Amino acid sequence: MNVRDALEADADALASIADSPTDVMRNLVHDRTVRVAEDGTHDPNADVSDSQFDGSDPEDLLGFISFDAREDTVHVTQLDGTSEACKQLLGEPVRFAKRESMAVELLVSPDSEVIEDAAEELGFERRGRGPRFDGAPTTRFRLEP
Repeated sequence: MNVRDALEADADALASIADSPTDVMRNLVHDRTVRVAEDGTHDPNADVSDSQFDGSDPEDLLGFISFDAREDTVHVTQLDGTSEACKQLLGEPVRFAKRESMAVELLVSPDSEVIEDAAEELGFERRGRGPRFDGAPTTRFRLEP
């Protein structure tokens, strides 16, 4: 599995994974740090100029994560994908936070067992209820520096 920075051309594939509009995902790529996990059968040294402009295939992307840093905490704003992809992708903000001596915070909806398992495996602790989104509850997970 290869992890790389998301490109604007990935917006359609991200929209497919997140079940969100392509425009929303395109804005996400511009507004946040977004990393994608793709099938490891691709040559990471291959010329990527075609994929930057032609878009990525949703079947090639195994997951994505978006996050941003404010004050003393890195906030994971979206995470979705396969179990292994979520674990590997969640490691991205964790490594950044460790270098900067910051905490990492993640909100998980009740139907997101894959994300919850990834968080717990990386050492995140449950910190009670998070805010509701569209009426659905979330659980707050936090990893201290």
